[in-house]
Amino acid sequence: MAFPDKVRLVEMSPRDGLQNEPGPIIATHIKTELIDRLADCGLNHIESASFVSPKWVPQMGDAADVMANIRRLPGVRYSVLTPNLKGFENALAAGVDEVAVFGAASETFSQKNINCSIAESLERFIPVMEAAKQHHIPVRGYVSTVLGCPYEGEITPEQVARVAKALAELGCYEISLGDTIGTGTPLKAKRMLEAVTAEVPIEKLAAHFHDTYGQALANLYAVLEEGVAVIDSSVAGLGGCPYAKGASGNVATEDVLYLLNGLGIETGVNLDKLVATGEWISTQLKRHNGSKVGQALGGNCK
Repeated sequence: MAFPDKVRLVEMSPRDGLQNEPGPIIATHIKTELIDRLADCGLNHIESASFVSPKWVPQMGDAADVMANIRRLPGVRYSVLTPNLKGFENALAAGVDEVAVFGAASETFSQKNINCSIAESLERFIPVMEAAKQHHIPVRGYVSTVLGCPYEGEITPEQVARVAKALAELGCYEISLGDTIGTGTPLKAKRMLEAVTAEVPIEKLAAHFHDTYGQALANLYAVLEEGVAVIDSSVAGLGGCPYAKGASGNVATEDVLYLLNGLGIETGVNLDKLVATGEWISTQLKRHNGSKVGQALGGNCK
């Protein structure tokens, strides 16, 4: 067991954090300012939008405008979620740096989330992968429900490994393993990772852990011990999953950074600026629609 010397933080708040906010549509300028502030903190990988039907995810309906109005810094990758070829084509027209596709380790969750089986979802990704390769756009893959499903309960590590392997074979350069409902514990996380690394090199894996039961940091510590060096997180703990009851939100980037700083692991991210950004977006959302936002708000890091 050895911690990595450096960790890349993938910031999810502009997409995974804001897509679920209730109430009126969040103004485009708030989204773009959030992305700009995050880049100024030193984050160099920001998932900025989702090119999906506004019918299903209204908060992401201005994805093209968001991508057109952000202030792009050199060395920062601005990625977007693209569930199908139409989404990819729209993302390409918006000048994205990277796209992501998303599957699940649970058959039931796959049906509830994207209205198809796991096998069908993988088939749908093939045209996206081919188009991305043609245009030299890297593709990241997500596997949801890796440590538990709201419909099926326990998910075997072997099932997670099969889906992760399939995404890697399709051409995803990196696979993000998502504890969608936050039911994982450190030992479960290690066992899941052990099964996945038998099929996919650990250098191609990322951890995306929700904090529903307060286990996200413990689970991240556990997979860091095994060599995972990429972590998905969301400033102020914003986000959740519309198809997973009880998925209270992503782990707060501020808390993850505080943990990594304490372990002497390099990230290149400024904690003070990040905390200020978390406070800023929380205030903006409260003013905008009065909705409840992430509980962390960087509070554990002040």
